Amino acid sequence: MGSLYFALVIPLVDGFSELSMTIQRLVVFYKQKEFLGVCDSSHYFEIEALAWTCLTYYVIGYSPEVLPLIYSTFCCASISMFRFVASVFQTVVAAMTAGSFAILLVLLFGGFVISKPSMPMWLKWGFWISPVTYGEIGLSLNEFHAPRWQKMLPTNTTIGQEILESRGLNFDGYLFWISLASGSSRAMISLEKFSEMRVSEDSTSDKMVLPFEPLTVAFQDLKYYIDTPVEMRERGFTEKKLRLLYDVTGSLRPGVLTALMGVSGAGKTTLLDVLAGRKTTGYIEGEIKIGGYPKVQETFARVSGYCEQTDIHSPQITVEESVIFSAWLRLAPEINSKTKAEFVNEVLETIELDGIKDSLVGIPGVNGLSTEQRKRLTIAVELVANPSIIFMDEPTTGLDARAAAIVMRAVKNVVDTGRTIVCTIHQPSIDIFEAFDELILLKIGGRIIYCGPLGKHSSQVIEYFEGISGVPKIRKNYNPATWILEVTSTSAEAELGVDFSQIYRESALYENNKELVKQLNTPALGSRDLHFPTRFSRNGWGQFKSCLWKLHLSYWRSPSYNLTRIMHTTTSSLLFGVLFWEQGQKIPCSSSMFIEQFRSTVGSLYLAVVFLGINNCSSVIPNVARERTVMYREGFAGMYSPWAYALAQVTVEIPYLLIQALAYVIISYPMIGYYGSAYKVFWNFYAMFCTMMFYNYLGMLLVSLTPNFMIVSILSTVFYTLFNLFSGFLIPGPKIPNWWIWLYYMMPTSWALNGMITSQYGDIDKEIIVFGETKSLSSFLEDYFGFHHDRLPITAAVLIIYPLILAFLFAYCIGKLNFLRR
Repeated sequence: MGSLYFALVIPLVDGFSELSMTIQRLVVFYKQKEFLGVCDSSHYFEIEALAWTCLTYYVIGYSPEVLPLIYSTFCCASISMFRFVASVFQTVVAAMTAGSFAILLVLLFGGFVISKPSMPMWLKWGFWISPVTYGEIGLSLNEFHAPRWQKMLPTNTTIGQEILESRGLNFDGYLFWISLASGSSRAMISLEKFSEMRVSEDSTSDKMVLPFEPLTVAFQDLKYYIDTPVEMRERGFTEKKLRLLYDVTGSLRPGVLTALMGVSGAGKTTLLDVLAGRKTTGYIEGEIKIGGYPKVQETFARVSGYCEQTDIHSPQITVEESVIFSAWLRLAPEINSKTKAEFVNEVLETIELDGIKDSLVGIPGVNGLSTEQRKRLTIAVELVANPSIIFMDEPTTGLDARAAAIVMRAVKNVVDTGRTIVCTIHQPSIDIFEAFDELILLKIGGRIIYCGPLGKHSSQVIEYFEGISGVPKIRKNYNPATWILEVTSTSAEAELGVDFSQIYRESALYENNKELVKQLNTPALGSRDLHFPTRFSRNGWGQFKSCLWKLHLSYWRSPSYNLTRIMHTTTSSLLFGVLFWEQGQKIPCSSSMFIEQFRSTVGSLYLAVVFLGINNCSSVIPNVARERTVMYREGFAGMYSPWAYALAQVTVEIPYLLIQALAYVIISYPMIGYYGSAYKVFWNFYAMFCTMMFYNYLGMLLVSLTPNFMIVSILSTVFYTLFNLFSGFLIPGPKIPNWWIWLYYMMPTSWALNGMITSQYGDIDKEIIVFGETKSLSSFLEDYFGFHHDRLPITAAVLIIYPLILAFLFAYCIGKLNFLRR
């Protein structure tokens, strides 16, 4: 019976990943719906059921007839409800919680953990609405009506009928056919699209007063290579390395706003990332000097800021808190709190964010700040670090004219403070283009074709290109940026028969730039190289406190995550209590009654340990995955160590896990009627708390090991299956084959069940009759489950060691494995 039940649990657990994938596809679904398209339905559940049945049917030893094999396949494939749940709730956390609760409901009332005769009369309706019920009826009737189970017993019933009767499953044959189709339907409910909340306000600006050291960036003969992609090798490209930047020489200076421009694929962002030290792959050659001294990335990160094209921030933090967090971790520790607070306010005013400083950042495209406001927040978060140099990757991309003008006004305010600013831009408007002071223009292949001043109304750059033979004059009132990209395009270059990069290298402008770079490569008199006594501005304790402060605020403002999982635990505990009412101390002496009663009591603990934990694991995954992206950005900026972040992430979960464990014990323990000693109550709480910690930290670890949320969701189902199968409930430890017993001892669920059951019943000496023998309850636990009361201290140690190991692995992997490729 246990294997039949597990065959029904498999599609439930494996189908859990369908929740996240369905939510990811909802946008496509809505688009298809608008165009009256048809959304195909995947039948991988049926394929999986066929594979599962073929691989296990005869190995386990089910009835050897072929027809029951076919019927079993249909029964296993009949459970699919996750798309319906995802389409109703439409957010990952809410859908995960609802999905977990749905699994718990259908398994509780499915007739295996607690049989139909053992259910309270007023709850037996749940047996008939659970799809697992019909799956179990179908599989059980299919198996126990087979010829080999038709041997007659002295009671004038067959062996198969006796087994079905004991489980309350001896139904007429027509229910088998109902079971084949009972869960096969699927539903997708179309809800309205998410609404967007936009806030837009303007404010005044001011200049910085916190001192900083103006710094120059000079780069000479800069080259960047990557390993040649396989696709290019297959097309005949013989070089092992592909060069993306060719001998790039130039400089960036304080108080000068420099534009990096070029067509798509010219290498704008590549050059920006190389200069900023953000490249995680490839090979860099050439010379980069900061203030005349060779660049050292560890120290350079302390004096530079990088504004990414995608504005990545923690959604449940306000604008002001985001800036304060950056200031705490990046400003020098010698600066007192009052000065830091004043500087934060100045930054908010300079970037014109003080009017919306109390607004939550929110999730892009769902709620919170508009795109333009997010851009300005990104600039503010970097500016508050008081950097000398700021890199910006396409700060105006995706913005309308008004929003782009607001962002560029904020950028100009920063330049006016005397900082070195460089921005990549792509086909800007006239106003935005002429806000820059100098231009570095790249063509396809990563070669410079212009590096110099724009001049008033772009006069100098226009004069340069109009001076090249064959280049058409710019039309009146035409956008200079558009004109430059048109006349220097690959097709225009081929038509003119010229190489703009070669023309530039033969020009006086190139010689002037080389001379300027040579001057900037020489340190000024009295200057000194950048040096900081530590890698980070704050010590480890300060980093941990700052990360914990931000995560605490984020968690407190995330009821969709925390309140939902607490309510899930509370509701589930009430359900356990009602369904297993006053069964905790019922220990019948007769063999048949004892087995049935004790199975129900242990089953309540099994469901709590496995499925409350699964809900915690699945709920924490999207939350940590979202924050990991923010952590990558903040880690690149040198704000804190991954260990400080990981420790804060692990710590912030503990109060909520304590509340969940307390809710479970306070509600379910007295309702089920377990023994009332403080020792037994504490063990129940301790085992549940450690189990919830383990599942949460497992979810965090899986996020740190995988590149995206979809893979985590699929990989987690493998662990859910193992935790279920080797928990010691479906197959007791002593009955597991020796070559698999190591998995039993590796599963935390087996240790949790061990602690809960042994602490509750391991010291009970009441005599029972089981399997024809008379023995004490404690002896039965030792013989049947392998649980020894005198080994509880070992169990207690193992239960706390598991989450500690996972927390350590999470901290290690989140720092070592970076899936952000540049």
